[in-house]
Amino acid sequence: MTVTTESNTETGQIPLVDYLVLSPEPHLVAQQCTACQQRYFDHRDACANCFATDFEPVDVRNDGELVAFTIVNYARPGVPTPFVAGIVDCGGTWVRANLRDVEPDAEHVQLGMPVGLTTYSLGRDSSGTEAVGYAYRPLDPTEFDPKEVHS
Repeated sequence: MTVTTESNTETGQIPLVDYLVLSPEPHLVAQQCTACQQRYFDHRDACANCFATDFEPVDVRNDGELVAFTIVNYARPGVPTPFVAGIVDCGGTWVRANLRDVEPDAEHVQLGMPVGLTTYSLGRDSSGTEAVGYAYRPLDPTEFDPKEVHS
């Protein structure tokens, strides 16, 4: 299996992780076991579920439900706190990511809340290439159909 980083050369962007594809629209790509359909991010030599060794790339939904979270109050120097780290169920694929555009407290972050993929700039290198990260942001309930996530 070969994973290729999809950069956006027109805008001089490169994703922070190999499984973030920036164009034509930002989305995540998992590696799915062809035998049991278990999904993983990053490289695998064998499936942890069935031990098969063949994988195929599959697009991951851009929206989902927050199924677990923690509010991080302590981090390494230079990392702003507090922030929300969570797990998002994107149609059966669980994604670990931070939440953005939400107050990091239990009043604003709730299990089951609808969230959508967002990207953000991590900065530029000396040649002007922008590194791009991903996170999830709260969605308005009208932007999200929870039935589709579990289908």
